[in-house]
Amino acid sequence: MLKQILLLTGGIIHDWKGCGDELERILRSSSDLAVTRVDDDLFVLSPDNLAKYDVMVLYWTRGELSDAQRDALLGWVASGKGFVGVHSATASFRECSEFHQMLGGLFTTHPAPRDYRIEIVGHEHPITRGVAAFDVHDEQYIMDLEPDLHVLATARFEGEDIPAVWTKSWGDGRVYFLALGHDPAACRHPSFAELLTRGTLWAAKE
Repeated sequence: MLKQILLLTGGIIHDWKGCGDELERILRSSSDLAVTRVDDDLFVLSPDNLAKYDVMVLYWTRGELSDAQRDALLGWVASGKGFVGVHSATASFRECSEFHQMLGGLFTTHPAPRDYRIEIVGHEHPITRGVAAFDVHDEQYIMDLEPDLHVLATARFEGEDIPAVWTKSWGDGRVYFLALGHDPAACRHPSFAELLTRGTLWAAKE
């Protein structure tokens, strides 16, 4: 059975349209996923709308959630659904601490986009099993992190290994975060596509 995916893109700062086009292309290339894209519209975050989907993939920056939108989203994930946050998801809805508890981190800073290496540490996890370390040109996010992360990949910054890919639970739901994807070129990296697709399928319990 096809998994129903809600791709929600929008916000400010990042090229959410260009990056959203790349995410949509990647997700639609999987025969296991049926993708519905919604651009720049948080009103989709209601219980009736979310009930149609198995997983949400979020590419968003900043913005605010109403109490009703927060409760609908967090309750939907906790009921057993999947949530995938990409890149600036940790910089979204900054005033909503519950959202960041669910996602697993809150953006604090980043160096300028540069070349750096992604090291795989979760070698047995289905998302990263068989994936080799790879180099990217991207914007590395530094975040305040929740304690209950299952870190799958890291990147060095000032001598410290910073989580770049992780999973966690929220109630009965599965949460996945992929820190890469600052711009469309970064989203076209083949390892980005592999990790996005695998992570979405994992979040969908496929």
